[in-house]
Amino acid sequence: MKQRETWKSRMGIIMAVAGSAIGLGNFLRFPVQAAQNGGGAFMIPYFISLLLLGIPLMWVEWTIGRFGGGFGHGTAPGIFHNMWTKNRFIKYFGVIGIFGPLVIFIYYTYIESWTLAYAFFSAMKKYNQATTQGSMVSFLKSFQGIEKNNFFSSMQCAYIFFLIAFCLNMFVIYKGISGGIEKLCKIALPALLIFGIILAVRVLTFGAPDPLKHDWSIVNGLGFLWNPDFSALKSAKVWLAAAGQIFFTLSVGIGVILTYASYLKKTDDVVLSGLTSVSANEFAEVILGSSIIIPAAFAFFGPNEIQNIAKGGAFNLGFVTMPLIFEKISLGAIFGCLWFLLLFLAGITSSISLAQPAITFLEDEFNISKKKAVVVFGIVSFILCQPAIFFLKNGVVNELDFWGGTFCLVLFATIETILFGWIFGIEKAWEEIHHGAEMQVPKIYKFIIKYITPAFLFLILGFWFYQEGMPVILMKNISQSDKPYILGTRLMLLGIFLGLAILVKIAWRKRKAAKK
Repeated sequence: MKQRETWKSRMGIIMAVAGSAIGLGNFLRFPVQAAQNGGGAFMIPYFISLLLLGIPLMWVEWTIGRFGGGFGHGTAPGIFHNMWTKNRFIKYFGVIGIFGPLVIFIYYTYIESWTLAYAFFSAMKKYNQATTQGSMVSFLKSFQGIEKNNFFSSMQCAYIFFLIAFCLNMFVIYKGISGGIEKLCKIALPALLIFGIILAVRVLTFGAPDPLKHDWSIVNGLGFLWNPDFSALKSAKVWLAAAGQIFFTLSVGIGVILTYASYLKKTDDVVLSGLTSVSANEFAEVILGSSIIIPAAFAFFGPNEIQNIAKGGAFNLGFVTMPLIFEKISLGAIFGCLWFLLLFLAGITSSISLAQPAITFLEDEFNISKKKAVVVFGIVSFILCQPAIFFLKNGVVNELDFWGGTFCLVLFATIETILFGWIFGIEKAWEEIHHGAEMQVPKIYKFIIKYITPAFLFLILGFWFYQEGMPVILMKNISQSDKPYILGTRLMLLGIFLGLAILVKIAWRKRKAAKK
């Protein structure tokens, strides 16, 4: 077994995992979810989901990742195999832990590139010609190549920024675990938090920007976001949204944390490190994420318009509403730059983590060098990115996001918890968690990990199949014109999954042959 890389410091792995978790969803998705699902009341299912899903899954993934790394495996197929050696099929369930991150990577990198482009546009005051919601939407759509207008004649500009963002990702990954990922996260994460604090302070000092409209204020904006609507708690949709946000924001159920944790030493603490990364993420999301977009939009556009803005979704808030606000304030170009650089740093620390499972799989199971693995991954993922770029308007990104970034997360997390708490065994698992731990996990979590977390996950899956399963599978809500693209996307996803499963089969055949 070849010598695997390790993290240089405990702070490095914490920042890397926190960087993976702190992504675009913290600043764009969370405030929209809160605003649409009961405001302050949303935090009740959110924190319950954090305690019963997020934290247990974080510990589970840190632990089994470190366990697998001791056997030379950094991805789910090999780790699952070593946890249940008697089952020769379990490694194929682990394919989901490579498939999910890869699928997210092939559209996330493109979205990430928009933030880099908009940082440039802010500095150059390029979007200042768009002064209304409608014109800013047109600016965004023409940039994306969805429509042609006076702002952009083609998507050439978007593609150039995609190439820049993609190459930056590959460069960092190429430099390795400690030399690339750890170094970036040690710089990017503090910078991201500083930018977030600066922006939050600036927003909170807006007061009431229009002296004729005193009720259009930051205080009332915070009230709009946080005033609880307890009737929302009766809706299963709100509870599912809260659980989904926890998955999305902590990067659990993806397979990334398994890979990162596989580079730990056997005695490295996973209990305190896991909690620290969760805390950093929650600060970025709940404190910073909720203090910027919604309050600012309320203060500048008022209580009536904010409802429509929130319904328009995260992208409209980030790329339409916020640029309009920056146009209206002093030093708007600087604050606009900071906002989009914050989003870019949040994006790239997440996207480099999404690439790691596939690369680590090639390294560990096929015994090839990091550099060769990165080249192979770079070529394949670049090709796979193209449908997301060129067929954005046909719903390809939404389809990739659902299967890779939503469904697979819950499914993979369910498999993990069953394997960890029941097959591996909760007593053995409990012992494994506490190897090198500086603090004791409350004993109640032994019960939660074995019973509550998997039950919660089964409930989520069950509700989804009951409420939305068949319409989604049968493409009931897809327009006729988009159905060929969605079908093509699903065939591509099937091809990716089968391709990875075949690679797993080949790798284990080689392993058996080498033993003989």
